[in-house]
Amino acid sequence: MKKHLLWLSVAVVVLVAAMHKEVSEITNPAKPVEKSISFAVYKGSNYASDVYNSTSAQVHITIEKVSAKSRTTVWEKTFDAQSLKQYPSLQNAMSQTVKVPNVFDSKEHLEVTYTLTYNSKGSELQMQNETVVSNDTHSSKLYIGI
Repeated sequence: MKKHLLWLSVAVVVLVAAMHKEVSEITNPAKPVEKSISFAVYKGSNYASDVYNSTSAQVHITIEKVSAKSRTTVWEKTFDAQSLKQYPSLQNAMSQTVKVPNVFDSKEHLEVTYTLTYNSKGSELQMQNETVVSNDTHSSKLYIGI
C-alpha cells in the first residue's frame, strides 16, 4: 500500500509541475526581440584581367521570418548591377544593417537568401545561397563576396 501511495504522490507532483509550466507559458508568453543583420558586399577576387571588362554582377537579398506555419518576407533589396571591377574590396565593402523587430526566438527564426547574378556579354549565371540566423544571438553579419 505504501508503494502505491508513493507512486501516486510522485505522479501527482509531476502532473502539478506540468500544469504549472503550461499555465505560466500562457500567462507569461515569450517576449519578442529585435534581430539585427549586417551585410557586407565586396569584391572577392581581383578582377583586373581584361576578360572581366564586360562582366557585371547584381545582388538580390531577401530576409524571411520563418515559423512552423508560415514564411514571411520582412526585407528585400537588390543592389544594382555594376562591373565586377567597381565592387569595393572587403575593407571598403558596401554595407547595410537591417533591424527586424518582433521575432519570437522560441517559435521563429530568420533566413537570409541572396542571389548573385553575373552577366557577361548577355550570358547570365545565377548563384543562390541561404543562411539561417542563429536564435542565440541578436546580431549577425553576412559577408557576400562577388
